[in-house]
Amino acid sequence: IATRVRSYFTAGEKRARISEMLAASVRVEAVVCAHSLEAQVRELRLIAAHSPPYNRRSKHPERVHWIKLTDEAYPRLSMVRKLGPQPGVCLGPFPGRRTAQAAIDAVHEAIALRQCTTRLSARRASSACALAELGRCPAPCLLRIGTEEYQETLVQHVQQAFHSDPEPVIQPLLRRLAKLAEQQRFEDASRLRDRMLAFLRAATRMQRLAGLTSIAELVAARRAKDGGWEIAIIRHGRLAAAATAPPGVHPRRTLDVIWPTAETVLLPATPNNPTPCATAEETERILDWLEKPQTRLVEASAGWASPARGAMRLRGLLAQVDQPNRRGRVLTE
Repeated sequence: IATRVRSYFTAGEKRARISEMLAASVRVEAVVCAHSLEAQVRELRLIAAHSPPYNRRSKHPERVHWIKLTDEAYPRLSMVRKLGPQPGVCLGPFPGRRTAQAAIDAVHEAIALRQCTTRLSARRASSACALAELGRCPAPCLLRIGTEEYQETLVQHVQQAFHSDPEPVIQPLLRRLAKLAEQQRFEDASRLRDRMLAFLRAATRMQRLAGLTSIAELVAARRAKDGGWEIAIIRHGRLAAAATAPPGVHPRRTLDVIWPTAETVLLPATPNNPTPCATAEETERILDWLEKPQTRLVEASAGWASPARGAMRLRGLLAQVDQPNRRGRVLTE
C-alpha cells in the first residue's frame, strides 16, 4: 500500500484528477486482507458501495446490458438493461450497448430470426418488412412459417448457441468471413469479425460464470509466497470467507476455524442471470484465481463443469481471430 500511495507523489504522475484527489485527501486507511484475492474482491465491493468519484472502473456494476429472446409467438432478440424473474433465453452481461448490439448483429447474420419489433399473431397476417422481401427473414408476419417450425429451426438454434454450443452462430460467420476475404472485401470482413468476437466473448464469459455460480460451495487453496496456504470459500460465485494458514499449521485447521463464520449465500428462488449472488466482475476475479496452476480444489458441493461443446472450447479460435484483429488482417481459414 505504501508503494501504491508513494507512486501518486512522483514526478511521472501527471493526471489532473489524481492531483485533485490528493488535494482533497485527508488520510489513508488500509483494510488488512488475508490474501490478494480477498483484497481484489473487497476493492470491487467498496467501489460499488461508495462510488468514489476518482474511480472510473467498477463503480456501477448494475449498468450492464443483456440480450434475450422475447416471450411471444415468434420471438425476436431484444436488448434490455435488466432481466425479469423469468429471463428465458438470454446472453450477457455486456459492458455497453455497442458490444451488445454487435452480438445481436452476429446472431442475425447467422440465424434468420425476425428483426421487426411488431408483436406478431400466430393466426393473423401483418404487413411485411423489407427483410422479408429480400429473403433475409422467414416472414412470420405473412404466416409463411408456423410457430413450431420457427421454434425448431431458429429459436432452438439461438438457445443452443447461447447456453451450450455456439456452432449455429460461429460456423455460418466463419464461412461468410472466408467468402468476404476471398472477394477482398476486407472492411466488410473486419466488421463481421468484430461482431463474431463480441458474440463469442459473451458466450464464453456467460458459460464460464454459470459453471461456478451453480456450485453451492467450493473450497480452494493456494500456496502462499511466504509459506502456508491461501484459502478461499466460494459460494455461488461469491467469496464467502478468506484466510491464510501460516507455515507449520495444517490448512484444514484454519479452514475449520473460518468455515462457521463464512457468509451465508443463498441462491434466489428464481435466479435470473448467471451471477445472481455477486457481480460478474467479482466472480471473474475468483475464476482467475481458481484457474491458476498453483490453486488446488479442496472440496466442492457439486462438480465444476462447462458444457462439453460450449464456447470455452473455442478459446483457441477466439485467440486466432483476435490476433488478426490486432494486426489489421482477416482470418481466411
